[in-house]
Amino acid sequence: MNAPLRRVGVVVLVLFGLLFMNLNWIQAYKADEYRTSDYNGRVQVAEYDRKRGNIEAGGTPVATSKETNGSLRYLRTYPAGPKYAHVLGFKPVNLGDTGIERAEDDFLAGTSDQLFADRFRDMLRVTGEPSGGGNVLLSISKRAQDTAYTQLANNELGATRGAAIALDPRTGAVQALVSMPSFDPNPLASHETSAASAAYNKLEGDPAGPLRNRALGETLPPGSTFKIVVAAAALENGVGKQTMIPAGPSYTAPTSGTPIRNAVPSICPEDEVTLMNAVTESCNTGFAQLGVRLGADTVKEKARQFGFEQEDLTIGHLDEAGLPVAPSRTGEMKNPDGGDDPAGLAQSSIGQFDVRMTPLQGALIAAAVANNGTQMRPYLVQQLLGPDRTTNYYTADPKQLRQPISGQVANDLRDMMVNVVTEGTGRKARIDGYTVGGKTGTAQAGENTDDHGWFIGFALDKDGKPVSAVCVMLESAGQGGSAEAARIAGQIMRAAIADPGGR
Repeated sequence: MNAPLRRVGVVVLVLFGLLFMNLNWIQAYKADEYRTSDYNGRVQVAEYDRKRGNIEAGGTPVATSKETNGSLRYLRTYPAGPKYAHVLGFKPVNLGDTGIERAEDDFLAGTSDQLFADRFRDMLRVTGEPSGGGNVLLSISKRAQDTAYTQLANNELGATRGAAIALDPRTGAVQALVSMPSFDPNPLASHETSAASAAYNKLEGDPAGPLRNRALGETLPPGSTFKIVVAAAALENGVGKQTMIPAGPSYTAPTSGTPIRNAVPSICPEDEVTLMNAVTESCNTGFAQLGVRLGADTVKEKARQFGFEQEDLTIGHLDEAGLPVAPSRTGEMKNPDGGDDPAGLAQSSIGQFDVRMTPLQGALIAAAVANNGTQMRPYLVQQLLGPDRTTNYYTADPKQLRQPISGQVANDLRDMMVNVVTEGTGRKARIDGYTVGGKTGTAQAGENTDDHGWFIGFALDKDGKPVSAVCVMLESAGQGGSAEAARIAGQIMRAAIADPGGR
């Protein structure tokens, strides 16, 4: 054989070798990716050929599938419309799915390893329908969710943006989670992909941000609700409930030319007040001076112990990933040389400056105080049931997240927060027959922007057991925002108490 033919033969062998390697690469390493790709039409048809499992709240389906006559056999529907949108997310045909639909997709679709036996039984059937996907039962209290949604949407101040979240302090079970404005997920699940894309683009372009989950993903200055964190740090550093702390009508921190004042002149005008009264009246000058006295490291560390700065928290299945949670932040409170910035620290100690908090973080603070200092990991998925609804694949086993404060500190904070509701700014959160504690917050949002209104709180039954902890945030609500947040919080906790499934 002459040299040119040998060279051609070598090139052909090399090309065949490369082709063989590519085929093996696709079969061994890329097969799963191609098989599950959103661009694989055959996979898409096959996915919709199996009925997707239900997502339920309080025994009521809030996400289900109905049969159609189209090429995609089952259509995902959301009977409650926008009421559960930020919990459920949506399952679209050509868009990325979100919420619990995404977090529990394998189980709902029936492709989870847990459901292998069900799929194997389907293979043995000569005829008949394949079993559907598994069912996800949420921890949500239907009454509490309905109340949170209705009260936020019809708040007495006309605020158009906000969030509410309620937890069982003893377990971490989420009783309600609502973000305002919400959206109807049904058009996004339409099999008419052009219509679904148009609906999504309209929502995505809405300046009100209806797709944003404000309960978990929005971080805003928390105002005076952050004083509970500072009070906890003070209690751990030699200050008691009845200890006198500096107050007064005005306080200007060292290096600052801007004085801090109280909301109205009648709040703690005296030179000193007890810590109890400072919390009850929401004394800005007292907490600004207290924060400067404690120091940035102490305040920041206590906030971290409550959950600030955590970047990996999710809410869903306790053993797996779920809905992502934005980290709450305290900011530096430091000068470039590493020393404390008294002006920034004073503002931070009343929940301003660079302090940012999610509504979930506010509820977790209140829950830890109510639960003797123990903070439980929040979750949304209570149970996973098989397609036949008789096989239980998972039941939430509550897990401790952290212990930010001791039982004694929690007891002192409880007393102070109860006083806020009985004697101070949180009176609208009261519930007959229950002990309610809380803390209001009014946070400046910048020039030409109305203040945000906050409330964090908890309810204890007649035996002192915590039954609900809540945070309500009304964005740019203006004057009276924190009082309205307290009123809504009381309504949500009352609904959670009345619903045995929510306790």
